[in-house]
Order: sequence, then structure tokens, then C-alpha cells
Amino acid sequence: MISLSPNHLKRYKDIASLLIKYGHSDLVRKMKSDFPDMGDAVNESSETQGRPGEFAHDLEKLGPTYIKLGQLLSTQTSWMPEAYILALEELQDRVEPFPFEEVDRAIAAELSAPIKKIFHAFDAEPLAAASLSQVHRAVTHDGQDVVVKVQRPGVRQTVVQDLEVLDEVAGFMERHTRAGRHYRFREQLGELRNALLRELDYKQEARNMTLMRENLREFKNLIVPAPLESYSSDRVLTMEYLAGRKITTLSPLARLDVKGAPLAEELYRAFIKQILIDGLVHVDPHPGNVYLTGDNRLVLLDFGMVGYIPPQMQSQLTKMLVAVSDGRGEDAAEIALRLGRREDGFDPLKWRDLTAGMVAEFQNLKVSDITVGRLFLNIAAISESAGVSPPPQFITLGKTLLKLDRVAKSLSPDFNPNVTVKRYASELLQEKMRKTLSLGKLYNTALEANEFVQQLPAKLNAILDMAVNNDLRVRVEGHGEDKLIGGLQKIANRITMGLVLAALIIGAALLMRVDTPFKILGYPGLAVLLFLGACVGGILQIFSIINTDDTSRPGPA
Repeated sequence: MISLSPNHLKRYKDIASLLIKYGHSDLVRKMKSDFPDMGDAVNESSETQGRPGEFAHDLEKLGPTYIKLGQLLSTQTSWMPEAYILALEELQDRVEPFPFEEVDRAIAAELSAPIKKIFHAFDAEPLAAASLSQVHRAVTHDGQDVVVKVQRPGVRQTVVQDLEVLDEVAGFMERHTRAGRHYRFREQLGELRNALLRELDYKQEARNMTLMRENLREFKNLIVPAPLESYSSDRVLTMEYLAGRKITTLSPLARLDVKGAPLAEELYRAFIKQILIDGLVHVDPHPGNVYLTGDNRLVLLDFGMVGYIPPQMQSQLTKMLVAVSDGRGEDAAEIALRLGRREDGFDPLKWRDLTAGMVAEFQNLKVSDITVGRLFLNIAAISESAGVSPPPQFITLGKTLLKLDRVAKSLSPDFNPNVTVKRYASELLQEKMRKTLSLGKLYNTALEANEFVQQLPAKLNAILDMAVNNDLRVRVEGHGEDKLIGGLQKIANRITMGLVLAALIIGAALLMRVDTPFKILGYPGLAVLLFLGACVGGILQIFSIINTDDTSRPGPA
């Protein structure tokens, strides 16, 4: 039983109300046993059943933590209904802006000076407002147009409190529900916590922007705004202002003036390079984060959410992308199996059946109809349902590519990302090989090879001398040989004991025919004693087997 603070109690009531509205009153009744402070404050009766669109709206009203939670839930294709996934994918982060006085206080506290001393001009009306922050246009004293992103006051504390509540609820789900244990709710909540805390660190976002500018410098039609470090802090981020419009606002007529297909292809190539070469990926490229400038270039925004791809995973993901773009579902699922972690309930037959079904669906689709991001998520869902946990990066990339597909379609409805993936797969692999074969690594390899060649004759002579002098020894180390020898000794002892008991029984049977004055119950006494000794020895042998043999070790699967 957990005692709740007033702030936490309100969030528990909000969560309980959501669960009741969407058909989980029984779960709320269980929650009250662990969280008795909820008491009767939550009405378990609900006259209306919430719909998917309402669910997304309800999460939006609860604030930034729950908006991010909704975005995380939208990636859980293995257990979230399709209608809810589609609704959560449209989840928007729109709230009323906070007053300019609070903006002034936040900037003064973070940058140690009031707005008037730091900026030549500063628009009081924000360009946009979200649950974590809002942005304003400004002009520095040297005349540079900038955008200032200011964190909403108190939002960090609110997020931390919400995460504490969600962690306790996730723990409750794991204790009381099979789904909570199977899908490891607390582990997934840990990913949400890491993503949110990174997004609240604007110094980290500025570093991400700097790295992205360097990684994407070869793509001339893509722009990442430059951060201004001297005007930034943990809670304030200042970057250069780039005029543009959202690609979602482009009308069909406006698209005729834009070379959408080349832009979409360059954008897709840039993200594939991030995944397979750089290992640093902008994981939230939804259409609202991509702007079109007046000279028809694309501006990428919002680098608070990035993903990191370890080098050992990049080569497997390269094969995965090519397999998906070719429509080879079975090969893609095999790669997912190698990347994932097999759980205790892994069912190879179910996995093969699901994979075969997915391959059959692929065969009925045109290559141009294959959506790369959606297929990543489908493969993740198949893996999870068969008892294979894909790595977190796998699902994140699926969601990223799904958003990227939408951006590309907004620029050019006829754009086919599969052609781009196949066309540049070999080029990306060659670039990766060039990156790994740096001059320093080649020089180090050459030094090691030279040392090996120099020492090889002496080592070969030493081995041959030991062989000639009969000094060459091969040491074989066995694992568990003590147990093996002990087991063999036990078998030998029992065989010997069995032979002795058999001899006693046979001897008793033969002596039964010899008439002696010593009798027991009318039978020859010596024969009876031998028979009783054999019986006692047999019983002791049975008890020894039962008490000393290890029967707890599992047999082969």
C-alpha cells in the first residue's frame, strides 16, 4: 500500500479516470488496493465508452508527459489497436502560451541579464507554443535574426512528478497483469524518461544541432539552424532564424513550383546516412518539423529527440532496409530475430507462421506500395508476439521512417522511397567501409602484421624444438569434470552394490534346500538372514537414490 502526496493523487485520479473510460474498471479496483488514498474519489461507472480520437485528446489535455506517452504508445503495434495507433500518430502538442512576463524572468534567470540588454528586439507574441516550451523571434545587437526557445516555467518538476506516478502505475501493471509483465512496462517507461529528460536539456539539443550540421553538410538542399551558444543555457536555446513555411501548408498548385521529388530523395538519403553511417538520428521528422524556404530548400527543426545507433547494429540495419525495400519479408524477419532478444516464451513455430503470413502479404503488394516505416513496425509486432523483444532502436527507427515517408509524400506524392534505398545501398556500404578503414587504423594494422611476421620464425622454431624433444604438451581443460567423475563413481558403486545384493538373494535361494537345525519360522535360518540382508540393502539403496540424486536439473528442451 502506497501513500500518495496531493500532487500525485491528482495524477492517479486522472489515470484511473482514463482506464475506466476506456473499459478497464476492473484494473482500477485492483489499483485501489495498492493506492488506497484514491478511495471513492474515482467513480468506477462510465456511461460513455471513449473512442480513439478522444483518447488522444484526453492525453493531450494531461500535458507534456502524457503527450510523449501517447507518442510512445503509438509505436506499440503488437498490442495497441490499429485505430488507436492512427489517432495517437496525429497527436498534437498545442497549448496556450505562457505570459511574456514569465518569458522575461526565465531569460533573465538563465542568461543573467534582462531581455533588453541581451537582444536589440524581442517579439512578445510567440511564434508557437507547446507544452514544454514556446518560441519567440528576436534580433541580436549585431543585427542577426534569431529564434529563442524558452522552456515553460515549472515544466521540469511537473515531468519528474508525472514520471514518478507513471513508474508506480507501470510497476502495478507488471505485478497484476500478464501484459505488464510480457511487455515490460517499466522498461518502456525508462525509454520515455530518458527521451523527455534529454528533450528538456537545451544544451544537449544545441550539441545535437551542431553535430547534425556537420553530418549533413554534403546535402546542399538541407539546412540545420546554427545554435548561438552564448545566448543559450539549459532552459533557453537561441538559434538562427530561417524564414520558411511548413510543408503541410503547400497546396497542390504550390507543389507545382517546387521540385518535390529531388528534395524528397535528398531528405531520405540524409536520414539513411544518419542511420547507417553517422549513428545519430533525428527521430522526430514529422511534417511540422520540416520547413520549406523561399529558395526551395528544407529546414530541419527540433533536435531535442535524437536516437543513437551503435556501430554493430548499423550493418544489420543496412541489410534490413534493403530487404524491406525489396519486399523480402522473411529475410527482414530473420534479421530482426538476430537483432532481438529471445524471451522465455519464444515460439519458433508461431514466428515462422507469422513470418510466412507477412511474406504472403508482401507478395500481394507492389514495391511502390511498401511503406518502409510501417513494415519496420509490423516486423517488430510479429517478433514481440512470437516472444522476441526487438531492440528499442528498432521500433524508434520504424516510427522515424514512418514519419519520413509522410514528409516525402507531402513533397512528392509519387515519391517511392524503396527505389532510393536500393539505389544508394551499395554507396552507403562503401562509404561505411571507407570510414572504418581510416589511415590510422590501416597504419596500426600494418604495424601489428609487421610484428607478427618478425616473430613468426622464432615462435615456429620453439614449437618444433619442443616437439623433437618430446616436451610439447597439450593441456585440455574440462568444465565440470569433478561432477562427471563423481557420477561415474556413483554408478560403479551402485553396480557393485547391486551385484552383492543379487549374490545374497541367489545364495539365500540355494540355501533354502539345505536342511539345518537352525531355523527361522520353519525355514533354514542362514537363508532367511541372507534374504533379509538383501532386502535391507535394497531399501537403503532406494533411499540413497531418492535423497542424493539431483532431480532438479531441467532436461533438454
